[in-house]
Amino acid sequence: MNRYKVAIFASGSGTNAQNIIEFFEGNSSIVVDSVWSNKETAQVIERAHKLNIEAFAFARNDFYDTNKLTDELKKRNIDLIVLAGFLWLIPDSLIQNFKIVNIHPSLLPKYGGKGMYGIKVHEAVINNKDSETGITIHLVDNDYDSGKILLQEKINVLPEDTPQSLQERIHELEYKYYPELIKKLLLE
Repeated sequence: MNRYKVAIFASGSGTNAQNIIEFFEGNSSIVVDSVWSNKETAQVIERAHKLNIEAFAFARNDFYDTNKLTDELKKRNIDLIVLAGFLWLIPDSLIQNFKIVNIHPSLLPKYGGKGMYGIKVHEAVINNKDSETGITIHLVDNDYDSGKILLQEKINVLPEDTPQSLQERIHELEYKYYPELIKKLLLE
């Protein structure tokens, strides 16, 4: 029986990464192999360690100027790279060697691209008086937030919503749909 291996890339606190790790705990078909961060001090590394997942920090030059990460992920037999709040543009060496999926906290193509992440997206939704927003899960290509869309889920923007309340509601969608889509990608 195949056992698929997932590597999670994250830059921040790691709530999505933790949710994904916990979702696949005890799964006989899919295992979260490792967590990778571009910040040594990112809370995601601590979260991974608490959940008994290996975690690594890497430098910018290792990411962009060498094949160090690509080679290490190949050695680990990674089947899928999952971006969970990872903010750097993915280099060609990874795109050419791995299937990579990302989640974005808006209905792409709205509010995507470089610099559009986290609370900034929800502020834009509120400032533009959008009636709905949501999440987009997509494959990763050579540009920010432009890969093939795999899933979009919507919610209505409520009159009382603030960027913070919207962010919390969007997180709920992310936690619900991202692990399920990862499972579907690997098993179907």
